[in-house]
Amino acid sequence: MTHKKKLAMLKALEKTLGVVTPACKNVDISRETHYRWLKEDAEYKAAVESTEDIAIDFAESNLHQQIKNGVPSSTIFYLKTKAKKRGYIERQEVEHNVNDISGIKLISD
Repeated sequence: MTHKKKLAMLKALEKTLGVVTPACKNVDISRETHYRWLKEDAEYKAAVESTEDIAIDFAESNLHQQIKNGVPSSTIFYLKTKAKKRGYIERQEVEHNVNDISGIKLISD
C-alpha cells in the first residue's frame, strides 16, 4: 500500500509542480508522512528531487515565452543570468585603500 501511495505522491508532485500541500491532499496523506518518506527512503527522495526539474522547465518555458512576447525585464533577466560570458553582467567596483585612515580615531591611554 505504501509503495502505491508513494507512486501516487510522485505523480501528484509532478502535477502540482512540486508544491507539497496540494499534492498531499490529492493523495490523501499528511505532509508529515511525505517528509518522513523523504528521510527514510533514499529512492523516494531522489524521485522527488527529480520532479523539481519539471517546475524549473515550466518556469524556463514561461520565461522564453515572455521573451518571445517582448517583455523587456524577462530579456534582461535572461541575458544577465545566461549570457554573462558575453558581458551581460552588472558589476560593482569597490575600491579599498588600506593606507587611508581618515575615518579612524586613535585612542590612547
